[in-house]
Amino acid sequence: MAALTRRGLLAGLGAGALALPLAACSGGAVESLPEQGALVSADGLTHLLDLDQAANAAIIVGEAIRRGLRARAATIALATALQESKLYNIEYGDRDSLGLFQQRTSQGWGTEEQIMDPWYSSGAFYDALVKIDGWDSGSINDVAQAVQRSGVPDGYAEHEDVSRTWASALYGYDPAAVTLVDRAEAAADAEALTGFVGTVWGEAVGSVIDGTTITFTVPDSRQGWSLAQLLLCRGSAAGLTGLQAGQASWTASRTVRTDWTGGTDEDASIVTATLHS
Repeated sequence: MAALTRRGLLAGLGAGALALPLAACSGGAVESLPEQGALVSADGLTHLLDLDQAANAAIIVGEAIRRGLRARAATIALATALQESKLYNIEYGDRDSLGLFQQRTSQGWGTEEQIMDPWYSSGAFYDALVKIDGWDSGSINDVAQAVQRSGVPDGYAEHEDVSRTWASALYGYDPAAVTLVDRAEAAADAEALTGFVGTVWGEAVGSVIDGTTITFTVPDSRQGWSLAQLLLCRGSAAGLTGLQAGQASWTASRTVRTDWTGGTDEDASIVTATLHS
């Protein structure tokens, strides 16, 4: 279904690359700035996704949550997208392969327009995934290959650990594991975040917009941390500058990668997002 090819453009864009750009400070010296993007740190693993990759990863995980699937489903989907497209929604591929999962119109995955919609392509992947016998217990590589039928059948295994770490954090099992560096300085767009949350959780999560502040009411703390860390992945386009989850808080910085501060063992069913004023 999804044969694997790469163009030279992607060869130097490896997900998780930690190379740091240089910027001149006011005194003429050169200082290192942190790479833009969302960074996950949990269980001894650290991995960076750039702003586009992080936004796509949030949709892949969000669609799994919307469908009530376990985090394992998101792990398999992330490993697949990292292998097939490096989590970029690309408009080319082998023969008629397209998008995050390099799905082919000729193999019944949908129209070109549908496949290039990350929500649709993620849903199509999960539709196929849950039809695989033993998808929820078998080898992640083998399950992904059963869905994709790739020309590189063992390629998904190399992304398993990273994908499991991201899925665990974005499902809320690892609080305060994701941080963001964003120098895009996009204008505040509260509806972009409330729309994303509404797609994922529907009426289960309430939201109130007050100027540049959004307050979300979530069923429980785990889902609160899921929501908060998904917002970090989607926040660049909405002008996200800060988050509060229970007693823990995160504040954006253009020059350093700021960690969460405060305890993570308090109730986090109220999440507050702050946007550019």
